[in-house]
Amino acid sequence: MNALEQGAKAPLRATLRGLTNTRTEMTTAEPKTNIQTDARALLKDLHTRFEIFRNHSPLAIGIDKQVLAVLPDLEKKALRMAMRSHTISTRYLKEMEKATVRLNLDATPAGEVTDENRTHAAEQLRERFKKQAEQRKAVEAANKAAEEAAKAEQRRLEKLSQLADKFSRKPR
Repeated sequence: MNALEQGAKAPLRATLRGLTNTRTEMTTAEPKTNIQTDARALLKDLHTRFEIFRNHSPLAIGIDKQVLAVLPDLEKKALRMAMRSHTISTRYLKEMEKATVRLNLDATPAGEVTDENRTHAAEQLRERFKKQAEQRKAVEAANKAAEEAAKAEQRRLEKLSQLADKFSRKPR
């Protein structure tokens, strides 16, 4: 291969390398909204619109379909996330633990809360409180260790100061 052929191939190689290293990114016509923020806002809206959400009453199985029937413009994913955050809340689990009846969107009875449901809610609460207690103990232990380390450092500095005073040359 002569120098002329080699020189012609070099720009071609660079162009090919550039093409293989570029990433194609998909673009959508609509900007992507933050679903989590939407879910929180939606849950607040549900709390203001419906008493059963406000009171954290046990919800009927399939209540998402009832909500979509009343509010058809809702995004299903945001509704699912809002329902998830609502049903794992401590207040909802406490209500589930002691409730006997599930309620529809209009607060009419929709079935009963089974013993299995109550047990599950109690279990979730127990695990949550246990985890919170462990976290509190860990924070307290870390604070105590930091406090003891600070006291030890203070004692060390005092001893260094005493030694410096004892062995420093005093003017006569």
